[in-house]
Amino acid sequence: MKILVIGSGGREHALVWKLKSSPLIKKIYVAPGNAGISLMATCVDIKVNDLEGLSDFATEKNIDLTVVGPEVPLTLGIVDLFEQKGLRIFGPTKKAAEIEGSKAFAKEFMRKYHIPTASFKILEDKEEALAFARTAAYPVFIKASGLAAGKGAVKANDPEEGCRIVEEIMGEKIFGAAGSRIVIEECLIGQELTVMAFTDGKTIIPMLSSQDHKQIYDGDRGPNTGGMGAYCPTRIVDEQMTQTIVEQILEPTVLGLEKEGRKYKGILYAGLMITRFGPKVIEFNCRFGDPETQAVLPLLHSDLADIFIAIVDGNLNIIEPVWKDGAAACVIMAAKGYPQKAETGQKIEGIRTYRENHAYIFHAGTRKENDDWVTSGGRVLGVTAVNKDLRTALKAVYDTVEKIHFEGAQYRRDIAYQALK
Repeated sequence: MKILVIGSGGREHALVWKLKSSPLIKKIYVAPGNAGISLMATCVDIKVNDLEGLSDFATEKNIDLTVVGPEVPLTLGIVDLFEQKGLRIFGPTKKAAEIEGSKAFAKEFMRKYHIPTASFKILEDKEEALAFARTAAYPVFIKASGLAAGKGAVKANDPEEGCRIVEEIMGEKIFGAAGSRIVIEECLIGQELTVMAFTDGKTIIPMLSSQDHKQIYDGDRGPNTGGMGAYCPTRIVDEQMTQTIVEQILEPTVLGLEKEGRKYKGILYAGLMITRFGPKVIEFNCRFGDPETQAVLPLLHSDLADIFIAIVDGNLNIIEPVWKDGAAACVIMAAKGYPQKAETGQKIEGIRTYRENHAYIFHAGTRKENDDWVTSGGRVLGVTAVNKDLRTALKAVYDTVEKIHFEGAQYRRDIAYQALK
């Protein structure tokens, strides 16, 4: 098989790394990819939002299966276009991907199908939003309804802060058009975690649970990022909790989307808060998470290509994914200035030392300059280690991180701190 993977981040590097081990796959192309991915696949210079260019490439190269990493091409309708052209592609259609593309749609959908989530209000007019923010019961989360690269949810602790955030999102347009509508919702209390699931629209198979660390600084302080690290599995999601999540959240979501004429095939990502009343949905994503993927996939024993093919063909019921024992931890190394304006062009040293610790280095914002690795984005590297237990995996991952250097490097030193309490 010839595979085309779409995307350029650490998630896509992890996908390529895992797919590379499949005996079914003979050739992998990645569009656009990155410097690290180029070591194990052929990168092609096509942007993720160039849907026609991607479909033309898939046709020209006789690609057997295209795997979409990021949300943007999915919400633009890449699956619809490929299917119209008779090309096999892994991911949800444009209508199904609206579960991530519009937080307003997702919240109304959850209310309609009685899927547990925070109470909320959707607002389109700035003055109305400011009036609501003055009288809301704090703390609340104020969220841009559209796509904001994982940074569109901001916590407000009082009316003054709430009004300032509304003004920034709807007035100053800090998230662009994504903030033309906002969702103001109650602040749930509990343990936040992620459960991703494989689904072909009928069968739903949850993966191991993981926990992301969104904020830039230790102790969950500072502004939100695309994610500063993750570990897998979490202790809180045992067999019983998994069944509850499937029955109360994943199944009604997949069945509800089909009732709405939005049959969902691909990865359904549920960002959850485990409250004293049970699991509640914070957000849905229509694809693999980043950096959760870098912590989850190294624990998957089964052939990922087999799973993708079964989903595309509607035969997921014949698959029983097998997971490895142990735990995985991923630490993101980010550039100076991230998540605001990241400084790039810094030389990266020490990447080759990772083999000493049996760790994986997943590239995100890197490029090659002559014989040197240099930074080229906000999140630069995802360093992952797998071992018999979480403490051992964390020791290995931080031992590796400390051997990698670039000017201004930022990383959290408390990944999985909640699990170690």
